[in-house]
Amino acid sequence: MDVLINEVGPRDGLQNQLPILDLDQRLALIDRLLEAGLPRIEIGSFVSPRAVPQMAGTDRLAAQLRVRPGVEVSALIPNMKGYELALGAGIRTVALVVSVTESMNQKNIRMSVDQVMDIARQVIELGRDDDVRVSAYLAVAFECPFEGQVDPGRVADLAAELLGAGAAELVIADTIGAGNPAQVSALMTRLAQAHGPDVLACHFHDTRALGLANVYAALECGIRRFDSAIGGLGGCPFAPGAKGNVATEDVVMLCEQLGFRTGIRMEGLLSAVTLVSDLLGNEYGGRAYSWLKQQAA
Repeated sequence: MDVLINEVGPRDGLQNQLPILDLDQRLALIDRLLEAGLPRIEIGSFVSPRAVPQMAGTDRLAAQLRVRPGVEVSALIPNMKGYELALGAGIRTVALVVSVTESMNQKNIRMSVDQVMDIARQVIELGRDDDVRVSAYLAVAFECPFEGQVDPGRVADLAAELLGAGAAELVIADTIGAGNPAQVSALMTRLAQAHGPDVLACHFHDTRALGLANVYAALECGIRRFDSAIGGLGGCPFAPGAKGNVATEDVVMLCEQLGFRTGIRMEGLLSAVTLVSDLLGNEYGGRAYSWLKQQAA
């Protein structure tokens, strides 16, 4: 495949949703995504079930998965305890988030940037010993809901530290959907020139209807790895009005119309969107969802 899509619907997409899906429902959704040919799926997170009840039982979920060869599953971890729980559940790829601004880190996990970076370095080092792949995220990389516009130089400095520590991948996350294509082009060009595009990925939200345009801008910079969520699931509790992730079906459509191969079956994706809409009792779908359904009919 030419473009690697990491489906984050089962974690980032569901973590703020009501009703809360049970394990069987979450497993059914992941199975539907596997049938669609998703090469990477973020299945959940190892966080406190009191804080995020939507993600309770991710260890039991992992034990029941029937993953095809060549498919990579991952889970979000907030700290060292989360890493240990993920390791115990057999997860071989973990995602660790560092917010670029102090305010976002404090609001989200009540730690400073320096404290989170210390944890990140420890997890990356353990990952090398345990043969666990660590994907490091830089959240609010373009704008923070508390501090406003983010200095690209600060993002570049933290990126260099995380990649220098040995992170397998660096994901630039527009957590509140505030970035625009010009900003994306400038930042991703800078990072690609410094580190090469192969270790970089992007995570966009669609708050200002620019998610897909930002994917295109990143593609033009040589980025070939993207997070997305079926149906545009997701949102940020710290950003009033923030929409969900850029929809997987939209990203696949864009990439394949541009001539890139994703290895993902659109019919299967649309089936997964239908399933999650039924499970949550709400209509979901990306910007091209209605048109894509018509084409598949």
